[in-house]
Amino acid sequence: MNEPTPSPLHAAPLQSARLVLPCRELSPLLDFLTGTLGLKLERIFPADAPAVADLTGLGLNLRLSRQTAGAVTPAHLLITAALGDWPADAPRVLHGPEGWTAELVDSAVNIEVPPGHQAFVVSRLRGQAGTPAAAKGEGEAADVDEAWGVGRAGMLYRDLIPDRLGGRFIASHIAIPQGGPVPDYVHYHHVRFQMIFCKAGWVRLVYEDQGEPFVLEAGDCVLQPPGIRHRVLEASPGLEVVEIGCPAIHETCLDAELELPNATLHPERLFGGQKFVRHIDAAAPWQPAPGWPEGAEARDTGIGAATFGLARVQVVRTAPGFRGALQHQGEFRLLFVLDGTMTFAS
Repeated sequence: MNEPTPSPLHAAPLQSARLVLPCRELSPLLDFLTGTLGLKLERIFPADAPAVADLTGLGLNLRLSRQTAGAVTPAHLLITAALGDWPADAPRVLHGPEGWTAELVDSAVNIEVPPGHQAFVVSRLRGQAGTPAAAKGEGEAADVDEAWGVGRAGMLYRDLIPDRLGGRFIASHIAIPQGGPVPDYVHYHHVRFQMIFCKAGWVRLVYEDQGEPFVLEAGDCVLQPPGIRHRVLEASPGLEVVEIGCPAIHETCLDAELELPNATLHPERLFGGQKFVRHIDAAAPWQPAPGWPEGAEARDTGIGAATFGLARVQVVRTAPGFRGALQHQGEFRLLFVLDGTMTFAS
């Protein structure tokens, strides 16, 4: 999230703002907004031929302005409500005059995970610009020659699965070449799953209820459980991380009230049914790799236990000449080569 551009208005004694919406006729819209939605009419003028009306309510501060010429775009209002208490057959979209609509959305957090689809995708980094190829259907391999693109806060992004498997997953290779302070805020995500693995360099992070800021170094990773507040503070030059999330499109929400680090230390706290994990690569032992043929060793990150079996993340190494068949029964498997090469044959 980029820092907002300073404005001279920030130094002025600003008090409130109204969103001006044009309309053809005031009276029908006033009946809809006050009678159906419950907004409060604060002022209307001129008295002999009303053309402007101010209304407040439901977190809105509106001004209706009658417009006699030019195109008028209908407004679409999103209104939160405890829909779990509503009858199942109650309307979720209310229609008003002039094409206006009011859509009721549940105030409870509902993470919508698309059903998605299966595909075998190979993503290669060769350092040149190019348009990523689209992933093909189930059982077919899509070979993606992917380059870097500029994303949020000036970070470089490489999309590892461009079609997102139907929107169910996103995997990004992210780099900050210059390093230094990161223009981030305290924020959280509405996700089913999200983890960050540090491939190169280091990044300093801070998380809700997890104590002081710490440095994530190459080989380390974190599980960011749903809803945990966090902030990226600083990165080394040449930082590279791999981020995996589900669903691919998810909300990022700012928390302007919470300061991090906070006073509470609660490492066992559950966030959305998961625990925060900070895996320190150098402190983890090598063990036989579950799910891999004999001869492969792995460092377990602890993410399997922290997600109660939803996901498992391993750092795997093999000896030269290693061969074997890999199979999995899960909905998604990502293999990211940190060093060396891997050859696939079906």
